[in-house]
Amino acid sequence: MTALDLSSPVAVVGTGTMGQGIAQVALVAGHIVRLYDTVPGRAREAAAAVGARLDRLVAKDRLSGADRDAARARLLPADQLADLADCALVVEAVLERLDVKQELFRKLEDIVGEDCLLATNTSSLSVTAIGGALRSPGRFVGLHFFNPAPLLPLVEVVSGFATDVTSATRAYETARAWGKTPVACADTPGFIVNRIARPFYAEAFAVYEAQGADPATIDAVLRECGGFRMGAFELTDLIGQDVNESVTHSVWQSFFQDVRFTPSLAQRRLVESGRLGRKTGQGWYDHRDGAERPEPHTAEQAQPPAFVVAEGDLGPASELLALIREAGIQVREDDEDHGTRLVLPGGGQLALADGQTSVEFRDVVYFDLALDYRRATRIALSASQDTASRTLAEATGLFQALGKQVSVIGDVPGMIVARTVARIVDLAHDAVAKGVATQEDIDTAMRLGVNYPLGPFEWSRRLGRNWAYALLDDLHLRDPSGRYAPSLALYRHAYATDKREGSAP
Repeated sequence: MTALDLSSPVAVVGTGTMGQGIAQVALVAGHIVRLYDTVPGRAREAAAAVGARLDRLVAKDRLSGADRDAARARLLPADQLADLADCALVVEAVLERLDVKQELFRKLEDIVGEDCLLATNTSSLSVTAIGGALRSPGRFVGLHFFNPAPLLPLVEVVSGFATDVTSATRAYETARAWGKTPVACADTPGFIVNRIARPFYAEAFAVYEAQGADPATIDAVLRECGGFRMGAFELTDLIGQDVNESVTHSVWQSFFQDVRFTPSLAQRRLVESGRLGRKTGQGWYDHRDGAERPEPHTAEQAQPPAFVVAEGDLGPASELLALIREAGIQVREDDEDHGTRLVLPGGGQLALADGQTSVEFRDVVYFDLALDYRRATRIALSASQDTASRTLAEATGLFQALGKQVSVIGDVPGMIVARTVARIVDLAHDAVAKGVATQEDIDTAMRLGVNYPLGPFEWSRRLGRNWAYALLDDLHLRDPSGRYAPSLALYRHAYATDKREGSAP
């Protein structure tokens, strides 16, 4: 099944930001586009707004004047739904209410031809439920664009329970012909991106609620250590706290209040207070004119240790040994396998976050997972009230000698980046096992949809098969609510490797 022919008209119903963006994408691709809105005059206003966007593209040399004029000629406001009768594809971008969408598609089904593809841009409702109102749900599909639609490449092509393979394939190929990067997805709460991205926000909020660190420090660690483009607090301020919480709540409810998707009480209080982020001037941060941005906690300069003793394999942090040597600090290697840690001159230990707490062991400082220890500019350390001050000072000085700023957080198991990445990896494995999408499509979706530095499976391969499972298993022992219980899919993934090596995880 091939993409829609450019001679086939496309309709967009709903002329808000998303509707206008989708219309622009189809228009620039070469289709006749009909715009419809239930509010009189709104379609013509939207057409004018799209035309202005085309003018800006011309001003930036991204579109020729001739192509703009041709596109404008193809953009046709519709006064009534009946004007969409000749369209080969209708994309809906109206209010996120099931009854409103169902009623719209019932009407459309009586207007358009039998071979017209019907699509919803919903981000939170069930494609199956919307299509369930149709006599012929086989031609109904989800086309979830990301905002702003003309700029972001990802489109989730969602097959409802009754969607025909031919319909999904045509929608997929059409999105690709429009210059987008489509990914195929089964109809599941949150689809790919909004399902697998939940821990990015949830774990940051959980660390904050546990008083492990403040928002500015958590955001800095996620950016400067984890490699994420933005931290969870600044990103939700940008998205809108009400919007982000609504998606989280929808996914949680759709999964029958699965504890893995439980919303944040701290975010709920923020929404209740009306602090919705940038759009209201206040959220986690103060965005009002003249407000100062809080600085992340950064440790004062400390003396680096003269040497460290490496015991065991540091796994994902093994490149640290080369960095330590390059900094002029002696690395002594202990051939006996005592674990995976560095021993400092004072006898204290330094270990990669593993889901355990510093208070459980004598004189241990944990350091967080980094996307790339060489390029990371900040490292988080975790210590308990029982950790010797000398041990924390030596650990701080060591990372500072490597050119890193150091943020000391509370005794939080799994710290910040490590627990976040482990949960993202777990949800990704679980999604593949349940037929939501392929590994490749999930990696593509998370890189393009939310700008993750690596896809979950890329991260999983880099960290090792057993890493995420072991960390989550540790966390689950300390919080047996089920929030951190590794999925069966992740267990199988870890166990398969260990079985070939002759041991169980």
